[in-house]
Amino acid sequence: MNFIVRIIITAVVAFGLSYVLKGIHINLFTTALILALVLAILNAILKPILIILTLPITIFTFGLFLLVINAAIILLAAKFVNGFKVDGFWWALLFSFLLSILTSALYRGDKEEKNN
Repeated sequence: MNFIVRIIITAVVAFGLSYVLKGIHINLFTTALILALVLAILNAILKPILIILTLPITIFTFGLFLLVINAAIILLAAKFVNGFKVDGFWWALLFSFLLSILTSALYRGDKEEKNN
């Protein structure tokens, strides 16, 4: 159940960001749901491999290279999901940064509501 809630929160945030950021295009909310699923799969499988492969540069940049990995995952997801388009690397970087911050804040708020 928790996984489904996380997917829905990610889809809502991504769909909202597509209205705010002019370089991110999501056609329908169902496309945002599919995007959230694809991002979950890519983050579970591909991201750990990329982190291990790029560990020296990640350490050298004090972890900032993880933002580049997140942007690359967003660009890869754009290749897999029809109806989701990113206009360039910098838009993907901004989108991944905002998506991470907003979903983290909403997950934290969801956990606090369950504890009370």
